[in-house]
Parts: sequence; C-alpha cells; structure tokens
Amino acid sequence: MSGTNTIPVLEIGGTHLTAALVESGTWAIDRGSLARVHLQAQGTAESLVEEIGVAADALGGAPGAVWSVAIPGPFDYEHGIGRFEHVGKFDSLFGFDLGAALMGRIKPTPGAIHFLNDADAFGIGEYALGAAQGVERAVCITLGTGVGSTFLVDGDPVSTGPAVSPDGSIHQESYQGRPLENTVSRRAIRTAFAEASGADPIAGPDVHTIADLSRAGDATARQVLDRAFGALGETLAAVINRFDAGILVIGGSMSRSWDLVEPAVRTGMILADERLANFRIEQAILPDDAALVGAAYSAVSEVR
Repeated sequence: MSGTNTIPVLEIGGTHLTAALVESGTWAIDRGSLARVHLQAQGTAESLVEEIGVAADALGGAPGAVWSVAIPGPFDYEHGIGRFEHVGKFDSLFGFDLGAALMGRIKPTPGAIHFLNDADAFGIGEYALGAAQGVERAVCITLGTGVGSTFLVDGDPVSTGPAVSPDGSIHQESYQGRPLENTVSRRAIRTAFAEASGADPIAGPDVHTIADLSRAGDATARQVLDRAFGALGETLAAVINRFDAGILVIGGSMSRSWDLVEPAVRTGMILADERLANFRIEQAILPDDAALVGAAYSAVSEVR
C-alpha cells in the first residue's frame, strides 16, 4: 500500500509502539504493515529514538511522506518536544526535540512529522470511521489505566474554553471533591475491591477479573464496579451538558466489559440529570484501530 496516498502512522504508548500504513481517504489500514513492538519507556532519549526508528523504517514510508505520531501527554505537539516529568514514562524525553530526532533517524526522510495526543487520535478515528461518524459534537473517552478523553467539534479536538474540561482532559474533573481517577481508574477499582473483599491490593485481581466475578454473582465485585462507573456517569452528566454533546463514545480496555460499564454509566448520568435518560452512549467500533485511523485523518486534515 506504500505510496503518495499512504500515511505512515506510529502510535506510541507507555510500553509499546504500534506502526502501520493507512490509506488516505478510505482510512484503511494495511494489515501487512501492522506491527506492535515493545518500548523501553524508561530508556535514554537516544535508545527510544532508535527503537521508534527501527519500527518506522520497517514501514517503508514513501520519500517525503507526511508521518503522523500519536503520543500521550504531556507533550508539546506543535513543536514535537517532550514534556514528560515524574509521570513514570519517557522521563528522558523531557525537553527533548523528538520531532527533529525522528526527522534525522527515519529513512527515507519524512517530509514532515505531525504529532497529536493519543486520546485525540482515538476520538478522531471514531469520528472518521467509527461510532461518532456524522455527529457534530462528540465526547470520546478511553477507560484503561486512567480516563483518556477528547472533545470533538466536526472531528476537530477542542481543548480550551469553558465548554470543555481543563486542557480537554476529563481526568482533571472531580468527583465528591476528589480527583475523578481516585474513583475511576485501574488503580482505584483494584484498591476499592481489595478494601471491600480483603484481597491483596497488589497481587489481587485486576479489573477484567473483577468484571468476571461480577458476572458470576459476586456482590462485592458488582458493587465496586457499579460505584466506579456510576461515579463516571455522574461526572460526565455535567461535562456532556456543558459541551452540548450529541454522543458519548467509550473505548479502552475496560469498555470490553460493556455489559457492566454502560448500564452503570447511564445510571450515574440519570442520577445527576434525568433528562439524559435517552442520551446516546456507544461502545467504540474501532477499539484497536481508532488511534491509527485518527492519526492519519488528522495529518491529512492538517496538511489541508
């Protein structure tokens, strides 16, 4: 699929990198190019650039192609400079010009490298081909280690202004006077279950196992999940009203337990505002591909 209508995409996570070629216009992913490799998140800047460069070279992007790189924050996306500090990953990239380093490392040399937030990439992908297609104002979130989010207006992320959460990040919202992720996150759910059941908070069950226990009739597991996702729904009610959203799209690893997530989120939303009883909540259609599609879509939109 490599050619002038192809966008080479890199999705950089905390411990891994996914690389693929995406066709402009159709946003189809070349499955033959798709690769997922491990990253040493605490490696040196030079070692990280080399790991990323090896994966990039394997894609065989066209000379002068516009590359798109989805990467979590804190990051200066306009200038391609890392702002990671005391976040447990990529500390060596603090103040480092990753854009310039990759321009010098990737072969053949890119024409440009477009950076964007990974949560924005996910939401844009769901707008381009997924659950948010055709919706003017969408809130898209990912539930995994924490809560990722993006606010979209006609597919463009909005991160400033009174209608959105601070920096466009729902994890900066509060629930009952505490940061939201103290209630809704992998760590918070595991801790809550350990406290309620007597399980080891470190070696005890992970969220997917707690979900299995809930389905099997474990009342403690169900109560913990209902409280966490209900709190999310209560918090989102105000967010959705403020943004005048037409849809909420939920992705991330926890969304795979949709039978448990969606009812609890909706119950929480109704508790906060009964007018949201019929609000549209959708599971992500492209849970594994959305960020790749969104990164390509965003890069093409930026060029235009």
